[in-house]
Amino acid sequence: MQTYEQSLEQAKQFLLGLDDFLVVSHIQPDGDAVSSTVGVGWLLSCLGKKFTLINEGPIPERMRFLLLSDQIVNMELEPPNRMFKHVICVDCADFGRVGQTAQYFEEDALILNIDHHPTNNGYGSATLIKPEAAATAEILYDLIQAFEFRWTTDIASAIYTGLLTDTGGFRYANTSPKVMRIASELLGYGVNGPELSENLLEAMTFPQMKVLVKALNTLQMTSDGKICWVHVTPEHMAETGAVNEDLEGIVNYPRNIHGVEVGILFKVIHENAVKVSLRSAGKVDVAALAQSFGGGGHVRAAGCRIEGSLESIIQQVVERVKSQL
Repeated sequence: MQTYEQSLEQAKQFLLGLDDFLVVSHIQPDGDAVSSTVGVGWLLSCLGKKFTLINEGPIPERMRFLLLSDQIVNMELEPPNRMFKHVICVDCADFGRVGQTAQYFEEDALILNIDHHPTNNGYGSATLIKPEAAATAEILYDLIQAFEFRWTTDIASAIYTGLLTDTGGFRYANTSPKVMRIASELLGYGVNGPELSENLLEAMTFPQMKVLVKALNTLQMTSDGKICWVHVTPEHMAETGAVNEDLEGIVNYPRNIHGVEVGILFKVIHENAVKVSLRSAGKVDVAALAQSFGGGGHVRAAGCRIEGSLESIIQQVVERVKSQL
């Protein structure tokens, strides 16, 4: 098994030796996914390479300040009219997370897999995976350093965004000394840390506040107070005018209740499918739990999609969490 340094060199040679790349992150991208996408785009532009940035759907509005974010193609609105031989997947814990964009990969496409999820199964012809990294953006920092390009405020802000969002504002257990050293360095390049924290972690839209109220009205808890959950339905979304990105962070509300070990958000996709987001206080490995349902993620933050009715899925997941406790 190759070392991380060898993986960095392999990724570097992948970028240097090839051209005309398709760069894709996971469906419903978060801050780390978007910042990693534009980070790779910036790196490729510095190398004089041709590239296309894409996602299955739109990127969150609050991420549109990032450099190159306006170049991320929304596949639902502008599907490519061609196939791609060279693909770079960022922040995709498994191949399925690229979603429908996979239909534009040539059958024998060469894929570089850049990710930090412990559940990543190492798909692709080249891999740059570091489970100990707080964010894929942290790995992108290392890759950019390997090329020794001059940092600008724009690219520093993109990498800082990935670190900021995936560490919960540098509060989560994945906030390592390295993360803080990188953040300090990026601030030195002109990153406005307080402004990013306000816009990315604090500010809420009115629909986001309204759908939060709807979700909290569904709050339930097990008799021992260790598992707590909420759910959101398509009706809630329609009534409040909320969009998918407005659900980010809601799962933390049941998790943050004193004594709760696992908080869960059940988001009804349609009558026979539910997206499940899980957050752990530390006693339960929710990555393993999500993986048992076909999903994945991190020890303390993971998710999956399950087919079935909301009631049956709540029962299944809660019982599975109980068995882990």
